[in-house]
Amino acid sequence: MVYGDLQFFDIILFAAIAGFIIYRLRSVLGKRTGFQKKPTDHQPKYKELKEEEQNQKIPSLLDNQLKLETVYKNVSNFDHKQFLDGAKKAFEIIITAFNNGDKKTLKNLVSQDVYNAFEKAIDENTNNPSAQFYSLIIDSVENAKVENNTISISLNFISEQMLNNDEGKIVKNKDTWTFEKPTNSSSPIWILTQT
Repeated sequence: MVYGDLQFFDIILFAAIAGFIIYRLRSVLGKRTGFQKKPTDHQPKYKELKEEEQNQKIPSLLDNQLKLETVYKNVSNFDHKQFLDGAKKAFEIIITAFNNGDKKTLKNLVSQDVYNAFEKAIDENTNNPSAQFYSLIIDSVENAKVENNTISISLNFISEQMLNNDEGKIVKNKDTWTFEKPTNSSSPIWILTQT
């Protein structure tokens, strides 16, 4: 009978250990009473999360560039520094091509309407082949919008051009140009659509 008593003692011991483990698990994990919030109530809503992600990806912009926030909110791969550098280079290339009467270069960088206006001016000899860039700055972002799957950004340029290699003859111009590009385009090329 001694052997039977040991089995009873083992059962009691294992029951005590199981009870202790259940007690510890319940104190650590808690118990569900039915009044807890649903698990989805703890998660931020999709719109809130999306807005937070958009706000996080908008870099700090200068005061004269704040209108570019609209583009950042609607286009995931937009980089304003790359755009502004490219716009500055495009301005120089387009004005130089115009001054030199280079219609072939202009055709690839401007819209048909702008090309027609430049072509007419070149044909009427109102361009000045002796003009060279002296300085160029982007003064501000005039407008920025995303509509109909097209990004449209208008920039104010201030340029100085030297005439006939004479630093005494510098002409200062202020121009507002609008560049456009489809939102789904991965090409770095923007088209000049308005001057």
